[in-house]
Amino acid sequence: MRIGLVSDTYLPQVNGVTTVVRRTVALLRTQGHEVAVVAPRYPDFVGAAGERELRISSLPFPLYPDIRLSWPSFRRVAEFFDEFQPELLHVHTEGALGVAGRRYALARKLPLVTSFHTNFPRHYGVGFLEPAVWRWLERFHGPAALTLTPGEGVRDELVQRGIPHAAVWGRGVDTRLFHPGRRDAGWRRWLAGADDTAVVLHVGRLAREKNLDVLIAAWYTARAALGQRATFVAAGEGPVARDIEADLPFVRMLGFLPRQHLATLYASADLCVFPSRTETCGLVALEAMSSGVAVVAADAGGFRESIRHDVSGVLVPPGDVHRYAQAIIDLAVDPARRFVLGAAARERALGRDVEPENAELLTRYAELIGVTEQRSAA
Repeated sequence: MRIGLVSDTYLPQVNGVTTVVRRTVALLRTQGHEVAVVAPRYPDFVGAAGERELRISSLPFPLYPDIRLSWPSFRRVAEFFDEFQPELLHVHTEGALGVAGRRYALARKLPLVTSFHTNFPRHYGVGFLEPAVWRWLERFHGPAALTLTPGEGVRDELVQRGIPHAAVWGRGVDTRLFHPGRRDAGWRRWLAGADDTAVVLHVGRLAREKNLDVLIAAWYTARAALGQRATFVAAGEGPVARDIEADLPFVRMLGFLPRQHLATLYASADLCVFPSRTETCGLVALEAMSSGVAVVAADAGGFRESIRHDVSGVLVPPGDVHRYAQAIIDLAVDPARRFVLGAAARERALGRDVEPENAELLTRYAELIGVTEQRSAA
């Protein structure tokens, strides 16, 4: 197969969309298929040799410089894909590049697959603009033969809003990479010092919409109660990083980590905390669970679909600082309960292994290409 992918965010930017797009690229190439990618160009980033990519010039979004804004020439995108001759186009984002990719697929009468990674009306609190945003999203995804989204709840919402071809895909976790066996005594000594100090971890984009004000307040309270019995660690980048450094000077800020190091970090932690109330999937929680780590997460969005409260993790009302702090304190001083929750979390993650999802995606692509070829031959 020859598959074209389009995304308004890609390497070196690290987020859920990039993770899924990169996973798709690797899958296609590993299975002997050809893939071409249209994505933003980032300053001082040089892609790997042999990658078939069209990188479009981009500018930083003023309110969040890590997000890049591109305004592509449709002709450039069309020339790139015309040379590649894709059999199907998969558009991962609804931004300017996504619009160009969608337009190309419709103009060339190619099968169009879209992804719905982010529930923008809820994620960014657009208020009175919400109906207009939904109209745009419905119009954008309407012509697609298939719209993939990583959560059952958001899939159901899309269907209710008139997108009947919505399906769940993209919440698989690499259970071989994210594995309890990666727990590393050297990392723990580096992070915590003493073996009996609990490592409390947050991983993710450090942005306001991730409900990090609640995390900051809960960690402040938990630290006051636990003292040296816990060490607090944050891995990720974003505009709230400065707030965490200013308000919580005791937190170890690790910034961006390559996935291999991230897998070791997860397994070397004792519990992970994820307060975001708007996750369509919550892949970071699944990565922690696959690593055999107890998770405290918001009782909202995709976390509800992965975590069974008090069985494979702890769910907390998203805005309840006291409940977050108390859950952290309770788990930090109770290694036996952490072990039970972590073991159940690992078992749950095994049911979300990435391999069956990968096979499913390839099958869906092939079916859509086959239907189009049959129609062309008729």
